[in-house]
Amino acid sequence: MTREKERNARRKPKGDKRDRTRAALLDAARALIREEGYERTTLAAVAERAGMTTGAIYGNFKNRDELFIALGQKFWAPVKPEVKPGATFAEAMQALARATLAAVDDRRSAAVGRLTGLAYALKTPELRARVHEITRNSYEFGAEWLRTFDERELPFPADVLVRVIHALIEGLVWQRILTPELCPDEVFFAAFAALAGHRR
Repeated sequence: MTREKERNARRKPKGDKRDRTRAALLDAARALIREEGYERTTLAAVAERAGMTTGAIYGNFKNRDELFIALGQKFWAPVKPEVKPGATFAEAMQALARATLAAVDDRRSAAVGRLTGLAYALKTPELRARVHEITRNSYEFGAEWLRTFDERELPFPADVLVRVIHALIEGLVWQRILTPELCPDEVFFAAFAALAGHRR
């Protein structure tokens, strides 16, 4: 290898390795939580399961709560509709119905872990406060997106509507996972169409 190539190799970002490390730690955490539960899953055990040191954990996550939050974000990712620029609110709601339906399959395998994670957060004040902060930021982001539509098309003010949409997404996903035969595709489309059909 020439000196030029060596210098270029040293300058390459290490993001890919970091991504692999984070993924391995999250997979190890997920496996341990399934076996031991949230309460008994320690950072040392996660590092050992991943074949790494605790330094690798702290190089990627501030603390155990941040590891758990990252786990939730990976396996219960936000629903992101594909909305074309200039779309109407009704078109955006139809895209959101499609995206919510698509999320069901991705979330099905994580459903039990999600429920146990929520139960753990409910009894862990520090984690609950962090979840509150993340959710509040998500609502602010979503409300800003909703404000890009004609205000007359929205059934509620954007800061209220974003919470309604979040509850609708989560409720539909959970119901589809639990009782799929009682929550067919048309229910998803009807629910979001109802939001688009009511003007202030």
